[in-house]
Amino acid sequence: MSDTKPEIRPSFQPRPEDWSFDLDRALSAVVSLRSRVPDDAFTASVLGTQREGQGVMIREDGLVLTIGYLVTEASSIWLTANNGKAVSAHLVGYDQTCGLGLVQALGRLDIPALETGTVAALHVGDNALVAAQGGRKHASRVQVVAKREFAGSWEYVLEEAVFTAPSHPTWSGAALIDREGRLAGIGSLYMRQIMPGNEEVDGNMIVPIDLLQPILDDLLMYGRVQRPPRPWLGMTVAETENCLVVAGTYDGGPARRAGVETGDIVLGLDGSPVRDLAGFFRRVWALGTAGVDVPLHLVRDGARVDVSVRSADRHSFLKGPRLH
Repeated sequence: MSDTKPEIRPSFQPRPEDWSFDLDRALSAVVSLRSRVPDDAFTASVLGTQREGQGVMIREDGLVLTIGYLVTEASSIWLTANNGKAVSAHLVGYDQTCGLGLVQALGRLDIPALETGTVAALHVGDNALVAAQGGRKHASRVQVVAKREFAGSWEYVLEEAVFTAPSHPTWSGAALIDREGRLAGIGSLYMRQIMPGNEEVDGNMIVPIDLLQPILDDLLMYGRVQRPPRPWLGMTVAETENCLVVAGTYDGGPARRAGVETGDIVLGLDGSPVRDLAGFFRRVWALGTAGVDVPLHLVRDGARVDVSVRSADRHSFLKGPRLH
């Protein structure tokens, strides 16, 4: 399992003298993660069957936090530390609502756990680090450029996500480390960021660490959060300047079964108009729990089409982890 990740430009690599904590110790808590997903897994066609990213040791007993899409439906997982040790890992659980996942190392990696912090301590303009496995050469100095709501096309909303720049080349599951050497979040996406003066720069969206603590016990005990599941439509929606457009539907999912088609324009929901992605998803979730009918008002080929989608529990389409 050789490390083929691109190195960070030397000018962005952190120097120990610029940080008030033990830099090398903190970076050693970040591991690389490789997972294998069955060919017939629901997410295989979208996310692939072989996934690579990062994870962060958060407990001395080998508990590793990562981004959920790396381990969703995984049948095998391997972790590799900076010291060269590699061990297999067990999928503990993941939460589709916040996007975080947990795995348990099944052998000793002999690395420290990284203390967790809070995004409340991060402010726009603050300096921080985004780190992948591999030490200083794979860590980058970044700036927090925004803290705001984020809506993803896959029926996903964060009340407050963290946005950093520049982008890290291997951001998936990477650690956002604050000025005190604490874990503040987990890397999720590459995104173009708008800076003051409307300058666009490459950046990353980070899932805040604060979302872990309220769900940690449930993930450890059950593999998923014990709350009524949200209604899931099984479609991706793109937000344009003027409207919401169905970008795709999942094979066997509720939207496709109901007759929703790619290219449909979403006019409204349950008798009221919808104008933005986050508002649309929140309106769906407000109708009830998974299984509730979702009345959609669409435009297809210039004509209005009303469709009732019998929603589902997204988790029921996914493989594992087994409850324990």
